[in-house]
Amino acid sequence: MTTTYLFLMYVHIITVVPCIFLGAYLLIVKKGTKYHRSIGKIYMILMFFTAFISLFLPAQVGNQFLNHFGFIHLFSFLTLYTVPTAIMAIRRGKIKVHKRKMILLYFGALIIAGGFTLAPGRYLNEVFFG
Repeated sequence: MTTTYLFLMYVHIITVVPCIFLGAYLLIVKKGTKYHRSIGKIYMILMFFTAFISLFLPAQVGNQFLNHFGFIHLFSFLTLYTVPTAIMAIRRGKIKVHKRKMILLYFGALIIAGGFTLAPGRYLNEVFFG
């Protein structure tokens, strides 16, 4: 692995891990409070940034599109779409739309995509399972 790849991988991990906990917290606490909005802003910034960074990481497992992108990158594009549209929804008072997008984002981009990162041949699989 190149130095650039490792740097991007570490930045991606550093920005995504807090999202697992922040997102879970945001899903269970009372909505609309000042604290919820503040933590939510941090969560959204981290999610957007981690998705953006992931686009520069080439797929290591499975088929590639354009000799770079893999299936897992679909979750990055999902995130890059969902974060701004969820922000627009809440600003327009569309609470149900915002809630649905946040649930989709958490489970799609963090739980499902995160599960894929543990697949054989991927970096985190080697970290956790040798």
